[in-house]
Amino acid sequence: MRLDELDAAERQLWDSFPQGTTVDVRDGTSSAESSVRAEVIAALLLGVGAGPAPGDRPALRLTGARITGGLDLRFAEVAVPVVLADCRFDEEPLLQGARIRELALPGSSLPGLTADTVQIDGRLVLSRCHLTGPLALTRAQINGDLDLRDSVITAPGLEAISAVHVTIGGDVLCTNLALQGGFRLSGGSIDGEFDLEGAFLSNPGGHALDAYHVQITEDFTFHPGFRAEGRIILSGATVSAAIGFCGARLNNPGDVALEAVDVSVARNFDLGQGLAVVGGIKLDGSHIGTQLSFRNAMLTHPDATALSLRLIQARETDLRTQRPIDGTVDTRNAQLGTLYDSPDTWPTDLRLAEATYDALAHPLAAAERVAWLRRGTDGYIPQPYEQLTAAYRRLGHEDEARTVLLAKQRHRRSTLPPHSRAWGYIQDATVGYGYRPLRAGLWLLALLACGAIFFSVQSPAPLEAGKAPPFNAVFYTLDLLVPIISFGQEPAFAPRDIGQWLAYGLIAAGWILATSVTAGISRAISRQ
Repeated sequence: MRLDELDAAERQLWDSFPQGTTVDVRDGTSSAESSVRAEVIAALLLGVGAGPAPGDRPALRLTGARITGGLDLRFAEVAVPVVLADCRFDEEPLLQGARIRELALPGSSLPGLTADTVQIDGRLVLSRCHLTGPLALTRAQINGDLDLRDSVITAPGLEAISAVHVTIGGDVLCTNLALQGGFRLSGGSIDGEFDLEGAFLSNPGGHALDAYHVQITEDFTFHPGFRAEGRIILSGATVSAAIGFCGARLNNPGDVALEAVDVSVARNFDLGQGLAVVGGIKLDGSHIGTQLSFRNAMLTHPDATALSLRLIQARETDLRTQRPIDGTVDTRNAQLGTLYDSPDTWPTDLRLAEATYDALAHPLAAAERVAWLRRGTDGYIPQPYEQLTAAYRRLGHEDEARTVLLAKQRHRRSTLPPHSRAWGYIQDATVGYGYRPLRAGLWLLALLACGAIFFSVQSPAPLEAGKAPPFNAVFYTLDLLVPIISFGQEPAFAPRDIGQWLAYGLIAAGWILATSVTAGISRAISRQ
């Protein structure tokens, strides 16, 4: 390229290149833009000009220009920093396979940017940019930060950002990023934090963010002010610090809004403090190092699973949402650690089959906790009752534990055939299935009193006059009631009429009490 072919702005850029000074082509006196041809920029970056003199620190720094033509740096080696601030590109820059010292396009407008497999030794700065087409960074390697703060990328129905298997050596800064289209970062590696505070990702009916199997060495933050329309996918992600959604708004009605299956988080997974979700949250199989929190969150997914925590592991789980979750909460096979909850926000449908917890932060009375267990729709499952019993016993609350076990037997009774249910009602009424042993004593005393009073008024006649011992109404009634002992009264006297029927009743009641007590004691000893 000959120097006499350059216009004034291009010549100024050419002359400033060896020293790396900034060229600002805006003069403020006219609305017309100063143009710089993309081929001039490419020529400078590819070393067409004179080599640098000793002491030069070459760089291309241009502000406020319109870049005409296509900037094609595919597979090029660019050894100098490139800063094109507040510029407007007529065509999409092509940077596939290039290696660049540092690239900054702050405040620029572009029809898109293709930079697949690019290698950038420093930062890639796209802050305050406006892209009307996709940003392609698949398998790119950026050794510094990726800066997308305050940018707008519009590519409805497409992947607005495609960064599959991208490698970032610093932070991914997406504060206030506005995106129409998908954001795909699956398989990416970020050696820093991923900050989406205040961002808005809109891809209704699709994936607003696909961060499948990403690896992040610091925090992954979506708060405060983050909004998404479409599904957020974090499944398989590994985060060496914390994940936070406080104050975020996730909207994907009728479908899963947040899919975070098999995620590994070293510290907290915070989904509380003002989070509002329309759609489901699925965290199955995730491992949380400290606390999984939904404190003061609002989750809405009516007639479907609003929150799935199957097979998760956490040291603490906080389910004290701002209001009851609208939809099913599925915690089957979860390990919840210390569980925080509140009766005011218990979900209507709570599935606890095979879920375990080390402790209940608020144990409550057993009757309340039994009502909590019965919110499930899976039918009779013994394990949740046994788990709650174990929690009370660890606290030394044996009476509460027996109340839970009694509730377990009553629930089980509803699943039995009619004859077994009838026997169950008898056991419940007499000895509370063995968990209310004093009840048998009360029945015995009541029946003994009734029999003693009746037979003291209407004493039965002796079977053999002169041979019968003196009649004693109390011991006669005991002979009828207690089948395993004899005081010699029952075989010596023969009641008549009503007394005979009362005797039959007392004998039957005695056998029922004895059988119920035996079954109850056996059940209590085995702690079934």
